[in-house]
Amino acid sequence: MVVLQSLEEFKSIFRVGKKWIRCTEAIANVPNVRENVFYSIGDSLIYKVTTENKAEKLFTGNRRYMDAHYYIFGEEQLEVAPKSALTSVIPYSNETDREFFQGKGEIITLRPDNFIIIENNEAHKFLGGEKIKKVIIRVTIEDNSFLNK
Repeated sequence: MVVLQSLEEFKSIFRVGKKWIRCTEAIANVPNVRENVFYSIGDSLIYKVTTENKAEKLFTGNRRYMDAHYYIFGEEQLEVAPKSALTSVIPYSNETDREFFQGKGEIITLRPDNFIIIENNEAHKFLGGEKIKKVIIRVTIEDNSFLNK
């Protein structure tokens, strides 16, 4: 898990690599997209803007994508843990790129302008919070594109 305090910090650290540059493009495009609709930029990421904020019972893990969230406003709590420290309850699905776990992790609070990257060896669950608006970005774990392209 990588937690950054601002978009500017993200831009200064992740300034190289097509998929990271496309994250910045996705966030810049927020005024032009409909809420809760996924959009794609190239073959390295998909993103959506959402105001949904509900508590989840299970941890969600991915294998082919990392989740990144950029907070525009509001506050939300998130629990993150290494998959190896959790108990699998729903096996991995290649169709959804998801697997589900139970257990305990580290609880963090995310605020406006925070940027979090949840790596694919970790799982997360949202614990809820106040009204939010954020960009959810799913970034491929591959360098700059899928291997089969």
